[in-house]
Amino acid sequence: MEEQNNDRRFFLLFLLILLLVIVTLMVVLGWGITMQSALATGIVGAALAVVVVLGGLSLIYPDTLRSRATERTLRVASNTLDHMRNGLSPESCEAVCKLLLPETEAQALSMCDTKEVLAYVGEDAGAYPSGSPNGTRVDETIKSGRLQTFQYTRAEIKRFEEEGRIKNSKVLPAGIIAPLTVQNKAVGAITFYYRYGRSIDRTQIAIARGLANLLSTQLTSYELDQQAELTARAEVKALQAQINPHFLFNTLNTIASLIRTDPAKARVLLRDFAAFYRQTLEGSEQMLPLSRELEQTRRYLTFEHARFGEDRIVETEHIEQGLERLLVPSFVVQPIVENAVRHAMRDEGALHIDVHAVRDGEDVLIAVTDDGVGMDSETIKKLLEAIEKPHTIESGPSSKGTGIALRNVAERVKRFYGPDSGIEVVSKVDKGTQIALRLGGAAATLES
Repeated sequence: MEEQNNDRRFFLLFLLILLLVIVTLMVVLGWGITMQSALATGIVGAALAVVVVLGGLSLIYPDTLRSRATERTLRVASNTLDHMRNGLSPESCEAVCKLLLPETEAQALSMCDTKEVLAYVGEDAGAYPSGSPNGTRVDETIKSGRLQTFQYTRAEIKRFEEEGRIKNSKVLPAGIIAPLTVQNKAVGAITFYYRYGRSIDRTQIAIARGLANLLSTQLTSYELDQQAELTARAEVKALQAQINPHFLFNTLNTIASLIRTDPAKARVLLRDFAAFYRQTLEGSEQMLPLSRELEQTRRYLTFEHARFGEDRIVETEHIEQGLERLLVPSFVVQPIVENAVRHAMRDEGALHIDVHAVRDGEDVLIAVTDDGVGMDSETIKKLLEAIEKPHTIESGPSSKGTGIALRNVAERVKRFYGPDSGIEVVSKVDKGTQIALRLGGAAATLES
């Protein structure tokens, strides 16, 4: 087919050249053709010849043109990948925007996460500084996960300025917003800004969609790498947190003392102790019903009751109907209860611990609340830093183990239930502490 097209174009080119030769001869021989008409004919013929030649070259060398386009695409993909290795951060997003802006007809580019602008490059950069909150349309795009275009009116821009959402009224009024997704969930967006709404055509929309898909793929790769790293780290930390040498030795000493005074109780504790550590050694990656996790927690408390006395620790459970069969990672409740026993008990009196599990829309909330000694704001701040930043664990309150255990729980909750999951800590001195786990989308799994 391509050879036939080449033949036709060369034949047409030959006819045009022949026409030019004939016209020139007619002028030279004085056959009634004026120089002006000859010149006009020659210009038209030359233009058509250029079109034919360029068209012919595109057919003669299609592989060359495709190769150049492919090379350009691969270069962009490679360069953005270098910056997306660290996920969505202000530095990586600014670098990516600078790389991608020349590949479009847009006057500016911005990238954001689910909450705020991370980078803005191009005209009117002062309008959306890094750290400013996302606009309504960006939030809508992230929520829906679908690309959309927009064109602001002057009244809208003025209102944005009055609301403090932009720094000045000189903003680019039209654009394309494309979501950035990881595992079918929007984690941010990239916005292409244009001076005129008519600049937004099918080509620009296709470019925006293609670049957003490219960045989404790279972010998914980054997320998978992070999950693999967290899996390896969580497995080690889970074992370290659960095989606590102090707990191990204290329990063995308690059982040893009971062998002389209450052999029957010692035998029961020894069986429970074996079952407890068998569950521990099965691995932190196992998913099990919440009822079994609570059973493991109660088994742990039997050892502490034997050590401190039945009346020193009072545990209650309030589980919403149906949630007992919810699949959760092992060791997400027991370590929190253990932290309460280790750090919240007073020298005298009972420590009350309540485990509460309820649905919250599509999420599930599991809260462990105690009425112990509590924590001040500075201790809470250090604890949260230990949970969020693993390198701070040694220097925080977790030096006794709290940070390691909660960090381990937080990592696995996020890995199994997504970035909207995590841990919340509320505490008051002499009032007690509540550690709440949010399991994103967990309630929906019960209905499927």
